[in-house]
Amino acid sequence: MAAAGAEAAAVAEEADEKKRLPEDDPESGGDSEDEGDSDSSGDGEDEEKENEAEIQRLEEQLSINAFDYNCHLDLIKLLRQEGELIKLRRARQKMSELFPLTEEIWLDWLKDEIKMASESSEREKVYELFERAVKDYICPEIWLEYAQYSIGGIGQEGGIEKVRSIFERALTAVGLHVTKGTALWEAYREFENAILETAQPAPGSVPSPEQQQMLCSQLEKIHTLFRRQLGIPLLDMEASYAEYEEWSEEPIPETVIKNYKKALQQLEKYKPYEEALLSAETPKLAEYQAYIDFEMKAGDPARIQLIYERALAENCLVPDLWARYNQYLDRQLKVKELVLSAHDRAVRNCPWTVGLWIRYLLAMERHRVDHGIISEMFEKALNAGFIQATDYVEIWQAYLDYLRRRVDFTQDSSKELEELRSAFARAVEYLKQEVEERFSESGDPSCTIMQNWARVEARLCNNMQKARELWDNIMTKGNAKYANMWLEYYNLERAHGDTQHCRKALHRAVQCTSDYPEHVCEVLLTLERIEGTLEDWDAAVQKTENRLARVSEQRAKAAEKEAALAKQEEEKAEQRKQARAEKKASKKAKKTRPGDKRKADDDDEGEWGQEEGAEQPSKRHKGDGDGDGDGVLFEDMEVETGLFGRSGPEKPDHPANQKEKASTSRKDIPKVLHDSSKDNVTVFVSNLSYNMTDPEGKLKELFESCGEVAEIRPVFSNKGAFRGYCYVEFKEEKSALQALGLDRKVVEGRPMFVSPCVDKNKNPNFKVFRYSTTLEKHKLFISGLPFSCTKEELEDVCKAHGNVKDIRLVTNRAGKPKGLAYVEYENEAQASQAVLKMDGLTVKEHVIKVAISNPPLRKVPDKTEAGKASPFAVPRQVYGARGKGRTQLSMMPRALQRQSNPVAKAENGMVQNSPATSSEPPEEPKKMSNADFAKMLLKK
Repeated sequence: MAAAGAEAAAVAEEADEKKRLPEDDPESGGDSEDEGDSDSSGDGEDEEKENEAEIQRLEEQLSINAFDYNCHLDLIKLLRQEGELIKLRRARQKMSELFPLTEEIWLDWLKDEIKMASESSEREKVYELFERAVKDYICPEIWLEYAQYSIGGIGQEGGIEKVRSIFERALTAVGLHVTKGTALWEAYREFENAILETAQPAPGSVPSPEQQQMLCSQLEKIHTLFRRQLGIPLLDMEASYAEYEEWSEEPIPETVIKNYKKALQQLEKYKPYEEALLSAETPKLAEYQAYIDFEMKAGDPARIQLIYERALAENCLVPDLWARYNQYLDRQLKVKELVLSAHDRAVRNCPWTVGLWIRYLLAMERHRVDHGIISEMFEKALNAGFIQATDYVEIWQAYLDYLRRRVDFTQDSSKELEELRSAFARAVEYLKQEVEERFSESGDPSCTIMQNWARVEARLCNNMQKARELWDNIMTKGNAKYANMWLEYYNLERAHGDTQHCRKALHRAVQCTSDYPEHVCEVLLTLERIEGTLEDWDAAVQKTENRLARVSEQRAKAAEKEAALAKQEEEKAEQRKQARAEKKASKKAKKTRPGDKRKADDDDEGEWGQEEGAEQPSKRHKGDGDGDGDGVLFEDMEVETGLFGRSGPEKPDHPANQKEKASTSRKDIPKVLHDSSKDNVTVFVSNLSYNMTDPEGKLKELFESCGEVAEIRPVFSNKGAFRGYCYVEFKEEKSALQALGLDRKVVEGRPMFVSPCVDKNKNPNFKVFRYSTTLEKHKLFISGLPFSCTKEELEDVCKAHGNVKDIRLVTNRAGKPKGLAYVEYENEAQASQAVLKMDGLTVKEHVIKVAISNPPLRKVPDKTEAGKASPFAVPRQVYGARGKGRTQLSMMPRALQRQSNPVAKAENGMVQNSPATSSEPPEEPKKMSNADFAKMLLKK
């Protein structure tokens, strides 16, 4: 039998060579090519020194950040090129401990180890390496390589059974693979055929009963393999069926034919999904999800697991896919080894996703993994590098929940209870020190961890003293002004404390609460009504009445100011057109230096729109010559007015001859009338250069690429100067939508703004900002860039850390850079790595700051009606829609300001004199010229 095994090994190895994939050919050619390259290169030593220096740099980088995936890849590539086998093995080992390795990395590693494995002990190490490889991902190529390598050890004791065992495991793992499963089935059959050939008796000899029994057994094994394969929907099933017909000396049983036809029908259902995967481009998420949904409806656990594994092999950095797969395993299969292996691979692929770590901890607890292993996994989670402060709160909470479930609270003290308390204390300190230092916030403003700690102490440990200490600490962290926090503490005292502490807590709450004091007062009175004495009741009533009186007074003042503000806003809206000339004249009289206003407006940001242009009077540039500064000023003031369907306002002249010139000029310049019914086929174009000659012709040439243009209506001033904005009307709506793609296109040195034409009166909440204002984990925000940095230069810096999809340099309205940029990567993993590598990097002598893009929420004040002012509303000064600008300075001398009588706004919005002169009727203030101001100052 040993001789037959050796002969079978020789035949199997020959078959093995025939079945090897193209990349598995002997690599002697590659070695000779390397030698030729080294001979032909005269600077081999210099190149070797450079590689050694690069290897040292990469090793130092990994000592700083061990989770740098690309750095691991570069180091392994260099070490393999230099032939440093020991260092190469160590580098691969370190990487495999942190990340699941891809199919290509495993195959390279396995081939290198197979070359060096000559003795049986070394072969065992290769077997161990194969076992690790097949656990990372389900890859048919690795399983095929594993089975073929095992054939080389067929001559050892139990070698044949070991090969069969590996083939059976491979078929269980990937035998159902529609496109790649056939190769494994064929390799298994060829191995069994090789064994059959060695069992054949010599020509002319009569086989013994033992040989005859072995022959029959081997034939039955091959028949079984054929029948099993033909019952599975695989590509090229017809060829396998024809091969079986040719090989078998007996007719194929009806049951096999029936199963084969059934598998063919199933294959027709799978073909559309397989064809979609073949034709789709990476990452094929939509195609895989459709395939998964199909398999989920069919309900075959083995096929569901396989399609998930196939999807994850190509999308290993998609956390949601891992989460869905793990959820299916947790709820349906519930096999310990399979579940824990999938969770482990998930957190190794996406270590930045806190949800995967939490699910892993729960799965380990569910399958009763040793406590030490769970604690070790939690420590790994803390070092995974989450990108939000709240992620650390969530992982701590999950671990504390696990520790709490381990405690037997029927005992007064235990090791588990002390460990829980120690973990609570460590969590609070960790969030305060580690997390706040990194994110400038703890991630837990309402102290949920400390609240849970207090509940455990009060309800489960009967330790109210410790719970009170914790709540006192919570209130000192800025939570004392919230009624819900006090009521949470009160409910805890009510359930597990005493009345005295309940009363004390409510009295403090009445004094400190600022959001809902009425609710706290009501709870205090209810407590005293049920349990208090007369003295307690009187004290509570007095305290609540005094507090509510102060609150009512504050709210009345706020309501008066809000009502006056709302009334004033209404009057402004009604009188804006009539009072525009007077307002412009007044501003012109107060203006000191024309250049200051232009300079301030030129520096205004253009990223978020210009809302004050709809409320403040417009400026026009002077003359037709050097108008860059004036143009920027005018554009900033006019863009919103034109954006929402209103024609450009006419500029009043000097007050003395304003009416005369306006009446004559308006007759000569035709007004641009806008038809709001055509807003759906019209776009509003702004931020154009005032010096643009023939804007109609220029823009028509530009927008004709989007569709047929019906009309272009540029807006001109009274003197015929172009105002820098216009309306472009198309024949079809789809052309207008396509035209929006030209937004920010540079035209004559300025970014042109293209936005939908929307009436703001009908759509007051309409915004034209087209970029996301929420957290985007795959996008970076970079600040501190030099103004001279170009998009190409920034891309060169960023592409070293991942595939860059888009880069946006932030500019102002004049197209000048602001030193800010947004960089979009393909996925979250690359963005996270880029943050770690690029934050603090020096670019052209500028130190840049890099963070995940998460713009702060913009606070939009609520617009309440004058008669329905909210009692909780906080008054604000009337500074305009964008707050107090840098140029909104008082032009009145301080000496005159001190002399002027204070005025107060009444609730109806009218201006009243001071109380000393309230009986006299209000007089309209006399308009003063510059000469009048000068005389008054000289008198001082």
